[in-house]
Amino acid sequence: MKKSNSPTNFGHQDTQPWYKNYMVVIFVIGLPLFVVVACIWFVFYSVQIKDTVVRDDWYMDGKTLYQDVSRDKLAHDLALQGEMVFARDGKVTFTLDYPQQSLESGKLLDGTPLYYPDKLTLSISHATDIKKDRDAILEHVKDNQYSANIKLDELESKYYVQVSNEGKLNWRLREVGKLPQDRITFKPLQSFD
Repeated sequence: MKKSNSPTNFGHQDTQPWYKNYMVVIFVIGLPLFVVVACIWFVFYSVQIKDTVVRDDWYMDGKTLYQDVSRDKLAHDLALQGEMVFARDGKVTFTLDYPQQSLESGKLLDGTPLYYPDKLTLSISHATDIKKDRDAILEHVKDNQYSANIKLDELESKYYVQVSNEGKLNWRLREVGKLPQDRITFKPLQSFD
């Protein structure tokens, strides 16, 4: 076996210890440390900011998710309409309109006697922020007029507004609007036509 006589000269030898080299500090220590800190922050953030619960008539059957539209269908079948007026002082006035045929006959379109419920449920849901959701009870004032007081956020945003009757006839009217605004008109869903 032949021995190599050439001296091993690797050029410039570093005189600094390894932990003072900037490549070690940046790539071996710095980047993994940054990733660990970022992961801890994302875990903390995901625990603090939770998704909100869906506010609608959804139910689950096995692994399939369904929406119950029976209340919307009843409002359509009864041909209910309404108009909601928002005052600047927070007063909300809702007018429930039965069809002319029901007013003349004194009976709703399904044959039950025409009446105005003592109270209606009002739900105003912000599109993205659950803290801006508002719920109220609309009290019967006179004839077809209902009233409640609600303090809405002053910044205009998209809201889902729902008026429903929780009584004998369980119907609901829904509409989407940018609040605050002066008025919203409720009509039955056209998907049942």
